[in-house]
Amino acid sequence: MYSFLRRILFWLPAETAHYFSMNCLQLVSSIPFIRNWIARKFTDANARPVQAFGLPFRNAVGLAAGFDKNARYLRELELLGFGFVEIGTVTPQPQDGNEKPRLFRLPKDKALINRMGFNNDGVKVVAERLKNWRLLQEERTSKTPRLIIGGNIGKNKVTPNEEAWKDYEICFRELFNVVDYFVVNVSSPNTPGLRALQEKDALHKILSHLQTINQQQPHPKPIFLKIAPDLNLEQVNDVVELAREISLDGLVVSNTTISREQLVTSQPELDAIGAGGLSGAPLRRRATELVDYIWKRSNGEIPVIASGGIFSGADAREKLEAGACLVQVWTGFIYVGPTIAKDICKSL
Repeated sequence: MYSFLRRILFWLPAETAHYFSMNCLQLVSSIPFIRNWIARKFTDANARPVQAFGLPFRNAVGLAAGFDKNARYLRELELLGFGFVEIGTVTPQPQDGNEKPRLFRLPKDKALINRMGFNNDGVKVVAERLKNWRLLQEERTSKTPRLIIGGNIGKNKVTPNEEAWKDYEICFRELFNVVDYFVVNVSSPNTPGLRALQEKDALHKILSHLQTINQQQPHPKPIFLKIAPDLNLEQVNDVVELAREISLDGLVVSNTTISREQLVTSQPELDAIGAGGLSGAPLRRRATELVDYIWKRSNGEIPVIASGGIFSGADAREKLEAGACLVQVWTGFIYVGPTIAKDICKSL
């Protein structure tokens, strides 16, 4: 069924198809009996719960940041069986992101290229939506563990790197009471100069500042760092050392890659698309290698949320066996369809 629907959606521009499909799902989910049917159809009621970094996840399969940037579709994504959803990347001020088109499919490679540029409604608007979501969650009578929400935070494009720490602080404070954990995003390739913040000194300034604020709270929230798959081993070692030094709660491995190696898509097609971060099946091996390396380098002391090329239960098990405690999908959701969370949960 979804393979037929996907062919129709793939006739539309990728970003248009994304919002069209999610808005349609939102519409039909507003009808109680259809909402109940979707929940039964797409949720694995026997999925194994996971306790990780102090939080109770109803299952190990989450949706990575970038899919629901503005926290508009949390009810619908919960119905589709995800154990957690990472919203964002959110910035202090609203921004439109890069010029369209900025999201491209590579069907031959089961991949996507995006250069979205942190388009979002701004942290105050997103925080208000999350506040309303949490109020609804508190009213629910279901005994099913609630959906865990991660807050992926970044800096505005116009903010110079030397002042980036201020943007991360603003987002951290605004979202603190409405998310369950944080992910600091300095690894997107689509904001000019952002990846320079992955260097050790810049990272230390941002993360240690957030950790200082965090430890001043009555109930500190887990803080993760999302890293690029394009880091060299020296940079990865620096990240592991820094994570230990400031007691970071974990790493998200990994973001999209700027590499275009070993793709089936032709070079003229890639040239026509242009710059952006590549995600999907071509990233699977590199992401798994990074998870494995970080797990061994840290002696298993640093929790890892694995993301990159996860389309099936076998892909998820590969990441978990490499040392991850949780997995996230994104591109796999586009190619596999709404059963992906349930299918993976059933095989774990």
